[in-house]
Amino acid sequence: MRKVIAAINMTLDGICDHTAGLPDEEIHHHYTELLGQGDVILYGRITYQLMEFWRMFIEKPSEEKSMNDFARAIDQIQKIVFSHTLENVDWKSAELASKNPGEEVLELKQQSGKDIFIGSRSFIIQLMKLNLIDEYQICVHPVVAGRGLPLFENINDRTILKLIKTKIFSGGAVILYYKPANEKIPNQ
Repeated sequence: MRKVIAAINMTLDGICDHTAGLPDEEIHHHYTELLGQGDVILYGRITYQLMEFWRMFIEKPSEEKSMNDFARAIDQIQKIVFSHTLENVDWKSAELASKNPGEEVLELKQQSGKDIFIGSRSFIIQLMKLNLIDEYQICVHPVVAGRGLPLFENINDRTILKLIKTKIFSGGAVILYYKPANEKIPNQ
């Protein structure tokens, strides 16, 4: 069975904002390698449209090799986009979802293949509530955003996670790798 991995960036104060982090060559390299370990990533409309930024580096490479490598990796991986407003997507490796996130993930998990990545905050929350995430990879950047969308919002049950490893980057970011401890405790 395929593993579902929630891989996301956040600030020290728990805010998910792609513009608040401090991506550098080392972080781009990490995520390029990570994408090679999977063969599908699930996005919501907003995150998908943010990630379309990387398409320009396919046609017009930057001076920074790590950004170009990441752009190629994100271009190649299959993307399934969940949206109530998009009628089509024109990225050749993307398609609109035909099922709700829970059904889509359950079906994907049963197929053979590499890991399934969740790259949108909203889907992490939805799939966490459904107990469908096998691993969390949370990259915490040394930034306090002060405002924005918190990663874990509207969670009604206390969820226990077990730290399985860490990865520290020279720029100060840290990836915390967690597995669910399979304990859901309703909040009182």
